[in-house]
Amino acid sequence: MTDAAPNASLDTPAETAGRPELPQHRNPLGNLLRGLLIGVVETVPGVSGGTVALVTGIYDELIDAGHHLTGAARRLLLGPDRIAGMREHLRAIPWVLVIPLMIGMAAAVFTVAGPIAGLVEEHPQTMRALFLGLVLGSVLVPVRLSGGSWRTPEYLRFGLGVIAGLAATSLPTTSLEPSPWIIAPAAAIAICALVLPGLSGSFILLSLGLYQPTLQAVDERDLRYIAWFGLWACVGLVVIVRLMRHLLVRYHRGTMVVLSGVMVGALRSLWPWQGTTGSLQAPASDWPLLLGIGVLGILAVQLLVLVEARKAARTR
Repeated sequence: MTDAAPNASLDTPAETAGRPELPQHRNPLGNLLRGLLIGVVETVPGVSGGTVALVTGIYDELIDAGHHLTGAARRLLLGPDRIAGMREHLRAIPWVLVIPLMIGMAAAVFTVAGPIAGLVEEHPQTMRALFLGLVLGSVLVPVRLSGGSWRTPEYLRFGLGVIAGLAATSLPTTSLEPSPWIIAPAAAIAICALVLPGLSGSFILLSLGLYQPTLQAVDERDLRYIAWFGLWACVGLVVIVRLMRHLLVRYHRGTMVVLSGVMVGALRSLWPWQGTTGSLQAPASDWPLLLGIGVLGILAVQLLVLVEARKAARTR
């Protein structure tokens, strides 16, 4: 990924060589809407905000921004040249993307968390069918970003990604007491799904029995719970952002291939017909309706991809 000019001084030639050029998303309103979408899907078990970031074309740029944000904090704390180093990293962050995105995400979480949870609880099959279509339509995005023309090594990596996605979404449901030392690791792990397309932070919380307590805390403005959760989410985010940027810089093609597989494997959690324990069941008599809803989800994503591609073409 060839960084924009402000980033170039912070990367070595080995890092920048062979990297696809980062797009520049300079429309604050568009970035606000992207944030709203990411915030909405992060409240739904089985859907990842990272998937929305991929589909809307901001994934690489967002990972790069996260890298520079954590780099600024590291330089401020550890040096050398604490203030100058921090400022250098902060100047490399596309704030016109980051600030509207964060505002949109926060607004979505604090306004739709309750209603979305209600829809998922009252109409689980319909909602799973819709999001199955949305995620399935999104799989083509990392496939395209990988460059296509896969050979045997790529298919093997894809298969490993599928297995990883299946494993992550086959976790048995448990019910843990939402104590501070249970919330801390859960938040750090769940936030990783914001960065990893195909994996859902809400699904991880649901598997741990912390989904409803977390949504309830947000709905009731329990600032103590929210602040503790947010602190450990930041810790997890620092680790996963640095790892993903390294993979995207050094192994962009392979990373996109694996992410494609993860997204396909993670579709297990969105199969419309499931038992009370999450076991998969055969399609019921309402399958034509749910199939139609899934197809609408696929078409919606492809329309969004087409719009983003045309906007990128106009920018170039």
